[in-house]
Amino acid sequence: MEWFSADGYWLSRMIFQRTLAVIYLVAFLSAALQFRALIGERGILPVPELLRRTPWKAAPGLFRLHYSDRFFAAVAWCGCAVSVALIAGLDGLLPLWGGMLLWALPWVLYLSIVQVGQVWYGFGWESLLLETGFLAVFLGTGDTAPPVLVLWLLRWLLFRLEFGAGLIKMRGDECWRKLTCLDFHHETQPMPGPLSWFFHHLPRPVHRVEVAANHVTQLLVPFLLFTPQPVASAAAALMVLTQLWLVLSGNFAWLNWLTIALALSVIDWTPFTGQPPALTAPPLWYEVVVIAVTALVLVLSYRPARNLLSRRQVMNRSFDPLHLVNTYGAFGSISRMRLEVVVEGTADPVADEGAEWREYGFRGKPGDVRRLPRLFAPYHLRLDWMMWFAALSPAYARSWFGPFTERLLLGDRDTLRLLAHNPFPDAPPAHVRARVFHYRFTDLRKLRTTGAWWDRTYVREFMRPVSRPLPPEREGWDTGRGTR
Repeated sequence: MEWFSADGYWLSRMIFQRTLAVIYLVAFLSAALQFRALIGERGILPVPELLRRTPWKAAPGLFRLHYSDRFFAAVAWCGCAVSVALIAGLDGLLPLWGGMLLWALPWVLYLSIVQVGQVWYGFGWESLLLETGFLAVFLGTGDTAPPVLVLWLLRWLLFRLEFGAGLIKMRGDECWRKLTCLDFHHETQPMPGPLSWFFHHLPRPVHRVEVAANHVTQLLVPFLLFTPQPVASAAAALMVLTQLWLVLSGNFAWLNWLTIALALSVIDWTPFTGQPPALTAPPLWYEVVVIAVTALVLVLSYRPARNLLSRRQVMNRSFDPLHLVNTYGAFGSISRMRLEVVVEGTADPVADEGAEWREYGFRGKPGDVRRLPRLFAPYHLRLDWMMWFAALSPAYARSWFGPFTERLLLGDRDTLRLLAHNPFPDAPPAHVRARVFHYRFTDLRKLRTTGAWWDRTYVREFMRPVSRPLPPEREGWDTGRGTR
């Protein structure tokens, strides 16, 4: 079937696949380095407890067969190794079926991780990585010509990602319609970056232009993805530029980079590279598999497509347990005020205002007012992101904040590794409390005179001082290591 192959997109496929492999590597590395404190056997939300109370069909994966921290670590580090192999192009050295199996391996491994990740893995970019990774399995490798059907499915995914994000904004906060959201967003976004202070202080007319350009890119440009070249390539290039602007202005894990990867798969590089190399026609079995997968994705697209047209549009939701076709969106509403939960401890026996309270420092979220926000994306600091949600409403923290503070009281090593600063290096505190502060970017004058990037004002108590006696099974713990 001559229509099945798109030889001219061989370079688009290669760029997309290598970029996706790098994102896989970051995702697995994030899981390997953070899981023990978050979801390990002694973690804040232990996986074994989740497995006991949920049915297999609700979240199928490898950990339904067996779970231990050692096995989870093996899965995560194996994912890192496979990602490195894909970055190096090992898939192109294998026969077609072998390359497909190699691409299927990180998808299965990461799906298993997401299925047990609970609130720590409830972000839209987790499903986006799984949906993209699933399609990548069927994109072909080596000298086999890329299948046009999978290329169109990647465009359909990119369309839903961008158009869904644009619709949720227009249907949500009125500041998007008034072009005023960026008067606040750079300051109140979940995790500002090193340039966010500068973006926030751009003139307000520039903010209006930013919002208007965002609406054009998300509401109009996505339709151009389905037009002939070179219009489709120009549309994709515009999306890449918009995503790079977002990369500069904040930290959104791998959301922006994965969107860029999808957009790069749309670009026709033949005007720059000339004729493609000689590629082999795909075998019949491969054509049958790709056609079947395309039909499956189209059927599963019904509910996400209906959601796009609904006045009650929801964002970042999976409609099937394997996250094959999902709905996306971001910032349907914008916070006007930046609230931060500041966690403190004291070694004093009496937890009153006369006690010496010392502040725990987080890696990404604002804390010390003189600390410039740092760039972490595409790496995902899961605890820091959830702390932002906790400041919006205690309901977001109900399941995990208590266990988190308990581990601070225990001096748990794995939990403390998630933090940038432990004010109690010798012994854990006697009490821990949490308070809410209002953070605002300083102006240029105050930055010059004090070196402070933020002003902060006390708002309210988040959690009263707690000091929990060690339960019997934890007596005798080595507080420096968090293990017996």
